[in-house]
Amino acid sequence: MTNVYNLFSSGAKLGTSFIKDNQGNTRYFYDQFDSLTSQYANLLSTSGIKAGDRVMVQVEKSPESLLFYFACLRFGCIYLPLNTAYKVDELAYFINDAEPTLILCGPKRESLFRQLSSAKIFTLDNEGRINADLDDQIFDTADRLADDVAVIIYTSGTTGRPKGAMISHGNIESNSKVLSKSWGWQTNDVMLHALPIYHVHGLFVGSHLPVMNGSPITFLNRFDASEIIALLPKSTVYMGVPTNYTRLLAQPELARESCKNIRLFISGSAPLLTHTFNDFSERTGHTIIERYGMSETGMNTSNPLTGERKGGTVGPPLSGVTCRIVDDQGIQVAKNKTGHLELKGPNVFTGYWRMPEKTAAEFSSDGFFRTGDLASQDEDGYISIVGRNKDLIISGGLNVYPKEIEMLLDNLDGVAESAVIGLPDPDFGEAVSAVIVTDGTKKLQPTDITAYVKEKVANFKVTKHVFFVDELPRNAMGKVQKNKLREMFT
Repeated sequence: MTNVYNLFSSGAKLGTSFIKDNQGNTRYFYDQFDSLTSQYANLLSTSGIKAGDRVMVQVEKSPESLLFYFACLRFGCIYLPLNTAYKVDELAYFINDAEPTLILCGPKRESLFRQLSSAKIFTLDNEGRINADLDDQIFDTADRLADDVAVIIYTSGTTGRPKGAMISHGNIESNSKVLSKSWGWQTNDVMLHALPIYHVHGLFVGSHLPVMNGSPITFLNRFDASEIIALLPKSTVYMGVPTNYTRLLAQPELARESCKNIRLFISGSAPLLTHTFNDFSERTGHTIIERYGMSETGMNTSNPLTGERKGGTVGPPLSGVTCRIVDDQGIQVAKNKTGHLELKGPNVFTGYWRMPEKTAAEFSSDGFFRTGDLASQDEDGYISIVGRNKDLIISGGLNVYPKEIEMLLDNLDGVAESAVIGLPDPDFGEAVSAVIVTDGTKKLQPTDITAYVKEKVANFKVTKHVFFVDELPRNAMGKVQKNKLREMFT
């Protein structure tokens, strides 16, 4: 029997300062880790939560929200984080699909969640105040099997609605250990954490590694380029999405002197443009480590700690991860040839929540997960992600699937049909863009489209460009040729 919480609890015993604020003051020490997670675990217990129940969380980032996550691992329930930007229609879907037994939300959303769900509801504000009495008694960490689900991360696709990727205790433990070794993590590292903690990058990679090594975390509520640069001299590791790096480069204060104490700059969640990679190296003297991961798998590849870090690549496969690139018939392609990226390893998820047919379809007969990404691998084993055979849009490191926006647009008066694509954007990587055919009944403006979408979905999904056309290009089978749309409007 195992529980991945034990990995983090053991690591906490190695450290002193746990969570620091932007002034360098310690908010929590590591010797409080077990007692603080016990408080939240006891709250789960007295609320009638059972092992395997889903606990849905939509709160602002705070040290207490991170501790609540570790408490859920300790208790043995299934932690289900949601982007804080999600709105009512999106929340209703997640609640209906996951059927949470308990919901933790911000105080301003309590009434909304009570309308949407009969689950037990607690509130946690951005100052860490919870509307419940906490019990200081030490909680006995629950026994869990390696295959037991620890977290459900909802991930985007190109059709239908979001899918809940079930991440097990074993998935988390194996990936954390591999990354810690690959990146040479040390107890005296100081993690500068400005990522959200509702997805894999900030919740898993940015939090697991420092905690399992007892390293301090400077915990920021959000990314602010000036604040990041001011804190770099007091940090050794910074992780960001490509958008963060382009915004850092836009600040004249970013220089070699401000980065002299940094051991690692790491980028992920979306492709890092080669010119960003090169510009950052020239300005700071540091070569960014780009890696590749997914909600379903955690991290799969990484440029090396020691050895060449190649711009435009995501590095070789991590230890224990097998990657292969195949053609449409499933036959492995030659080096430097583009194909479909598939992978296998102890980091790969157990399947999609309540979607057995979808789960089966995403795995090959010999157990490789079909990532949906197009890639190539060079003679040194370095992998380059060259595109996606699914039309997923990654904007600012967050996934947007076109079908959801298209379904919204097609219901708008005056719209005959629509296609949503990602177009290159120097800040966000990709900008959500709508191509629309009107039905002639109403004169629509781009501002009408954007305002309508903004009412319905989170801001990162809102259309940044709107184009009107007489008809959408289609192939002989009638499928919209989005590649042609991207060529037309890039």
